[in-house]
Amino acid sequence: MRRCTLALALAALALPAFADSSGPAPIFAPHRIAAQDGEGIYRTVCQGCHMPDGRGAQGAARYPSLVANQNLAAGGYPVTIIVQGLRAMPPVGAMMDDAQVAAVVNYIRTHFGNSYTDAVSAEDVKAVR
Repeated sequence: MRRCTLALALAALALPAFADSSGPAPIFAPHRIAAQDGEGIYRTVCQGCHMPDGRGAQGAARYPSLVANQNLAAGGYPVTIIVQGLRAMPPVGAMMDDAQVAAVVNYIRTHFGNSYTDAVSAEDVKAVR
């Protein structure tokens, strides 16, 4: 659970500070994820909370299981969660380009007992940003 807390804290720090165009520059520049493939991105960003086997965790917060998860049937759902965040999950998509978000979404939708083969594209991600 400590890995997840650390991962969320680091993700939050990597996000730019909120400011309008006339305001000050962000305090932190967004950190960029180096991995380009879905599995590498999952291991770098997601497994700290969702666990290496995708089963999620419970403790200080609830980290949903990705195993045979019917919420992943619509590719736009995980794209939106990754890009915009939801409840305890920060918008980690800020650390990735559109192709990386698509890669990790396609990875979780075809692994962990999921077999959703209609791939999400970088253009799909761009439309959500």
